[in-house]
Amino acid sequence: APDPKLLWEEHCNEMASSIVSSSSSVEKEQLYKAAMKASHGLGGVLLENANIDDIGGTLHMRGGVPVPIMVEEGNPQEDTEQPQLHGVLYNPAVFYNRHLPLNNNNNDKDDKERKQQLLKTIAPFQWYTSILKQTLNSDPILHCYGLHEWAMQYHPEGADPPPSAKYQSSLNLRVSRQVINDTVERKGVRCTHVDALRFFAPAAGPLNHHGASLQRMDQLRLEQKGCVHAHMDLLKIGLKLQGFIDSELMVDILEVALAARKLDVEASPYDATEYGAGIVPIETNEGRKVYRERQIGLMQRAESVRQRLLDAYEVFMKIAFDESLLLGSDEFVGGRGKRTPSVVDDNVVTSKSNTGDGPYVAPERLAMAEPGGLPWRKNLIEKS
Repeated sequence: APDPKLLWEEHCNEMASSIVSSSSSVEKEQLYKAAMKASHGLGGVLLENANIDDIGGTLHMRGGVPVPIMVEEGNPQEDTEQPQLHGVLYNPAVFYNRHLPLNNNNNDKDDKERKQQLLKTIAPFQWYTSILKQTLNSDPILHCYGLHEWAMQYHPEGADPPPSAKYQSSLNLRVSRQVINDTVERKGVRCTHVDALRFFAPAAGPLNHHGASLQRMDQLRLEQKGCVHAHMDLLKIGLKLQGFIDSELMVDILEVALAARKLDVEASPYDATEYGAGIVPIETNEGRKVYRERQIGLMQRAESVRQRLLDAYEVFMKIAFDESLLLGSDEFVGGRGKRTPSVVDDNVVTSKSNTGDGPYVAPERLAMAEPGGLPWRKNLIEKS
């Protein structure tokens, strides 16, 4: 998919005419009219000569708008199974129907319902924007040593077997159970990644310096740029923007995520050498030194990719959604550990409009993670 940043840097009208500089003036005018008609007057980035078969194949299916060659009176298109196209156009504003006006009329039920649906649509994009900002503004923690994987296998005498052991049952442990227990108990666990805690063995929960239970909203406080899982999450966050994200950026994100996963596995208590993975023995002083060095290198590599992804999110939202719906979205995180009261209230990040409409709160934002616990959506916090 093309980079929406092209739309932000140029006016749509200029883009529609400049991309066909090799065409005649008549062809330019015909293409321009067809593109503006297909895009409800919003324009977009047109991939000339792309066809229907390309959508879902070479091109991302989400957001692709076919631009058919307009039929002139007395000169109809040939009768074919598929209409002839000028190409395929991409514009997030078209995909999210920004051409439809918001009347800001609370007495209009349809208008109000549409606005609430838009707020619901915007909320995850704003959430990921907040996470990216928080991580970029954070101080790295470089003494966790990837112990979250060890906490998942922690099994002291008398404790129930770790539930997460089933997920790695196809891999042999490269160290004994006693070495795992001793490594976890040595100085405890300093895991800031809220998604990892749920997979801890219950006995390992009290050994986590950041708490034996965490709320999803704690991610805004804890997420930090040294975390290998935060680097892996870049892939999930980037995929949320498909097909409104630069393809080269997605390649860079994937490479960072794979490098992070490789370090994650190599520093774990599992033996994955048959899959080409090495071993970083973090149960030893030398292994912890190696882990830290690689962690720092990965953090530095991920920094520019994370910034580019944040830029992509901000451009996407400005193009896709009315400014009134994005009010306050740039102030979700005012720095490490800080929250902006107008946007984060009662531990809730919301989307809101300037009309005073009620905010949309994603259910999983009000959820608890506990070792061996339920998934976020099934472990919601009771609100009085």
